[in-house]
Amino acid sequence: MSGTLTPALANTTPVAPDMAPRPVPVADAHGAISVVVSHDLAEVEAVWRELTDKAIESPGQSFDFIRAWVAHRKIASADQRYVVGRVEGAAVALLPLHRKRVHGLPIMTWFPGANAGCYAPVADSDRLAALGSAGRCALWTEMTSALDGADVVYLRSIPTEVGGHQGLFDELGATLAVETLYRSQYGSWEECDKLQRNKSRRKHDRQQGDRLTAMGAVSFAEINNGDDTQCAIETMFRQRSARFKAQGIRDTFVQDGLISFYHDLAAAGSGVDVRLHVLRLDDQIVAVRYNVVHNERMFCLISSMSDDVAIQNGSPGKQCLLRVMQSVFDNGTAVFDMGSGFTDEKRHWCNVQIPLQQHYIGLTRQGALIVKAHQIFQKTRARIKASKRLKSAFRSGRQLFERLSGAVRPTGSAGSSD
Repeated sequence: MSGTLTPALANTTPVAPDMAPRPVPVADAHGAISVVVSHDLAEVEAVWRELTDKAIESPGQSFDFIRAWVAHRKIASADQRYVVGRVEGAAVALLPLHRKRVHGLPIMTWFPGANAGCYAPVADSDRLAALGSAGRCALWTEMTSALDGADVVYLRSIPTEVGGHQGLFDELGATLAVETLYRSQYGSWEECDKLQRNKSRRKHDRQQGDRLTAMGAVSFAEINNGDDTQCAIETMFRQRSARFKAQGIRDTFVQDGLISFYHDLAAAGSGVDVRLHVLRLDDQIVAVRYNVVHNERMFCLISSMSDDVAIQNGSPGKQCLLRVMQSVFDNGTAVFDMGSGFTDEKRHWCNVQIPLQQHYIGLTRQGALIVKAHQIFQKTRARIKASKRLKSAFRSGRQLFERLSGAVRPTGSAGSSD
């Protein structure tokens, strides 16, 4: 029920809706496991903040990020699930899940989609590691057994290494390797520069910078929550929309009405530490990077650059990132997360690569069939993405289908909020 905590422990049997399930603790070598499920985000705030006090792997693990997402998307409490797992009374893990229908099928998954690079259960990684494989298996089994109202739990893009521990989530359902997460991790700009740039690379960066400065006065700035973020964010999404259109890619930010969400995050008092890195040419914004910071980690969620061909000759996107790298590691950042998917900028700057896996738990017989079908789909999709020929053919086919079916809605200006 919305707003209540429901005990759900090992070996419970299905009960009628008007009957309160009785906790049946399971004791093993690791202690008694207990699970509670809430439909109210506020009820798990204290536990959530405690588990993420030191570090997060993704903005998708940030309480304030998810609170803003739930409010912006107006997700009903009946479709929210917050599953807290405890061992001997100590909170070890929390699964924040959104119950939704995808192609008519009821699933539970993370709240945002591909908006945060990677995801993972909110957890005390050291305690989770100490449980060992059998203990983690028991914990995840009890936590997922407490769920109902869907056929499948689908947990996308979970890193294989978290908090210095390998395989903490291997026992969480069936897994499928998908992509790679890219991070820059350095003690200083000097270390980063020494390891990532040779003489030829420095010369290339300098030549690009000279071409840009030949066009006008170049300036770089960091904009924080509550400052004049609106112009930078609007410009960023206009630039992204132009690039999506040129590439024939669906503009999810506009078509899914997400632009105002990123404005909300950057507002004063959102609880999310947003840093916008902005490069200007004669006061014109030519590149933007939208980042979220949590303690010593910075996550880049979106980046853009001018679609003006003349300005692109000076590589404003690369010049903006160069200035970011020159500043962040000497100003408190230890890990700079650039998300998943291989790009030139990740090849140039990232020294840490972590495999990502999809995790599946079939809650019903139908769910088990859905899992098998989706895994086949993911493998096929990966093969298409790895082949330029197949990727181009698939994209052309999808665009034709959208035009014939009217699936692409009129969107107006890319700078509009919703």
